[in-house]
Amino acid sequence: MIGIFDSGLGGLTAVKQIHRLMPGEDLIYFGDTGRVPYGTRSRQTIIQYAKQDVAFLNSMGVDAILVACGTVSTTALSILQKESKIPVIGVVEPACRAAAAHTQSGSVAVIGTVATIRSGAFPNMLKNMCPSLQVYEQACPLFVPLVENGVIDRDDPIARLAVERYLMRFKGSGVDTMILGCTHYPLLAEVIADILPGIRLINTGYEAAKALCEGRVAEGTGTTRYFVSDDPEMFIASASRFLGEDVKGQVEYVDIGAYYE
Repeated sequence: MIGIFDSGLGGLTAVKQIHRLMPGEDLIYFGDTGRVPYGTRSRQTIIQYAKQDVAFLNSMGVDAILVACGTVSTTALSILQKESKIPVIGVVEPACRAAAAHTQSGSVAVIGTVATIRSGAFPNMLKNMCPSLQVYEQACPLFVPLVENGVIDRDDPIARLAVERYLMRFKGSGVDTMILGCTHYPLLAEVIADILPGIRLINTGYEAAKALCEGRVAEGTGTTRYFVSDDPEMFIASASRFLGEDVKGQVEYVDIGAYYE
C-alpha cells in the first residue's frame, strides 16, 4: 500500500498516474488542506508538517511513501528519508531526469513555490545531471491558491493574468522545457500552454509516480482512501472534478496535529 501526501489537491496528479499504471494498488492519500499552502512557510515549519504527514501515513500501514509536494521534496526529503524505515520518494529527481532528456535547446525553466525556488534543489539536480544546461527559475506564489479555489480554466481571466505575470519572461527566451515544480501547477497546464506554446511541460507528480511504480508489483485491491485536515466536502468537489470520478464517501477528516514522527 502506497502513501501519498501533499499540502492540498496537487498530489492528485500522482494519484491519477498511479491509478493508470497500477490499478490494483491500494493508496492512502493525505491532503493537508487545513494548512495549505506550504510554499510560503519557513523551512522549520515545512519540516514539522512533513514529519506529521509521514507519521500519519505510517500509522495507516503503508510500505512506501510518495512525497507529492515540491516544497517538501526540496526542503525536507533528505530528513524524511533518513528517519524512515520504508522508501520515501520525492518529485525532484524524476522530474529533472525527464527535463534533461526532453530539452533540445539546453535551456530549462523551473517554476515553483517560494520555498522550492529558495532551496535551489531543481537547478542543483539538473546541473549534476547535465552541467551544460542553462536553468532559469521563477517563484509563482499565487498558483497554489488559484488551484485550491478552482481558478484553473484556460478562459478564466484571473488564471491567465497570473500566468502572464509570472511566465511571460520565458516567451521567446529559448527555453523549450519547463518543470512544473509544484504538483498543483499541472492543473494550470492548459493556461500555461496557451501563454507559452511549444514549451514542453514536465509534470512532477506524473514523473514521480512513474518512478515509484517502476518494478513494483501491485498486491492490493485497487482501493484508494483520501484524508484531509479540513472540511472533506470542499476537497470532494475539486478532487472529483480533477480525477474524473466521484470520491464522495471516500474522504475523511484527520486531526493531523495529533501525529508526531
